[in-house]
Amino acid sequence: MKCFYYFKDKTRLKVQRSAPELKNQSKSYYSGSDLVIKSSCSTTSRRSIPELYEEKAQNLRVFSFSELRHATHDFSRMLKLGEGGFGCVYKGSIKPADGKGDSFEVAIKRLNPDGVQGHKQWVAEVQFLGIVEHPNLVKLIGYCAVDGERGIQRLLVYEYMPNKSLEDHLFNKAIPALPWQTRLQTVLGAAQGLAYLHEELEVQVIYRDFKSSNVLLDKDFNPKLSDFGLAREGPADGFTHVSTAAVGTFGYAAPDYIETGHLTTKSDVWSFGVVLYEILTGRRSMERNHPRAEQKLLEWVKHFPANSKKFHMIMDWRLENQYPISTARKIAKLADSCLSKSAKDRPKMSEVVETLKQIIQLPDEGGPSEKSPESFDNDSDDKDKKADQPGPSDSWKRRMAHLASLGEHVEGSNRKRFMIMQRAKVP
Repeated sequence: MKCFYYFKDKTRLKVQRSAPELKNQSKSYYSGSDLVIKSSCSTTSRRSIPELYEEKAQNLRVFSFSELRHATHDFSRMLKLGEGGFGCVYKGSIKPADGKGDSFEVAIKRLNPDGVQGHKQWVAEVQFLGIVEHPNLVKLIGYCAVDGERGIQRLLVYEYMPNKSLEDHLFNKAIPALPWQTRLQTVLGAAQGLAYLHEELEVQVIYRDFKSSNVLLDKDFNPKLSDFGLAREGPADGFTHVSTAAVGTFGYAAPDYIETGHLTTKSDVWSFGVVLYEILTGRRSMERNHPRAEQKLLEWVKHFPANSKKFHMIMDWRLENQYPISTARKIAKLADSCLSKSAKDRPKMSEVVETLKQIIQLPDEGGPSEKSPESFDNDSDDKDKKADQPGPSDSWKRRMAHLASLGEHVEGSNRKRFMIMQRAKVP
């Protein structure tokens, strides 16, 4: 889904510069156009995102455009991983900073100067990812910012995430569906990443674009939040919210934020609630190919409350009934609390994390973690008989291994084709 802009931002940077040169200028980007509403509490001084970035900027590598062009074979279409409002992402291979050791794979995002997301979002992503460090946030390795004969070039270099996104595994029927426990571990990791941004940094960060496509999966299927182009620094101590243009993705943005432009961490909590229902149902937040009454996910699930007998009818058919229905009900109830109409009634992300941890531990206390809804309350006597049988996770692993081997075959064919094309070039 593409990002939307309810209001046009009239403040534009007149001079295009690289990230280090923007350290002083960017303060206006985070505070000038984003108004804050003061509460009855007194304010205290704290460092801003640009100030923190200035302290940690040396941790990022500065790449030349020629380095990244070489790393992607001149941005070959065969190495293209995806495309969005920002431009294209390519798979590349770079050497360590000291030049020693083997090359390693990275993802390289190249900003399209004519794209929806522009230079300001590029700067925001450099600065936010330049200061954060958490196992559930994608790692920014470095960037490239040059203005030359080829025009303005803005690129970002991330760690490579080989298992695509949560969105791909939930909705792409060509990819094996994620088992129940993997879905729970994925949303737990994503919740921990959001809690870190909201509550564990020196400054508060509001992610503002949480959705399943921005939850990437590494080689071990550990989830990491990506794409910080729309992130914002939260209100200073003593202020209640940031007032800014309402941007985000249709189906995920909190209605109170859309209506008022008042941005808080509870806006992210709403988005998280939407994704919880996506992992339960295997449906996108908006499905235009369904009957009109079923197109909007949150409207549709209202007809199947967590405590009702018909709740199981919303569950993803690709799970093949391999989940405990009582745990699914608890996830739905947690989603409902995140989707409270009043932002004040929504839990903090740290509370969401603790609730998810308790829910995930429940199957270990009650028996096997993968059960059908019909047998969850009645099959405790059969658990010893089934102990030696291969579970759905084993089947899923075999399918993923097969998919990986197919991917290696395709990549090998692409490399062979690329080498033939190179040899065929006329000097």
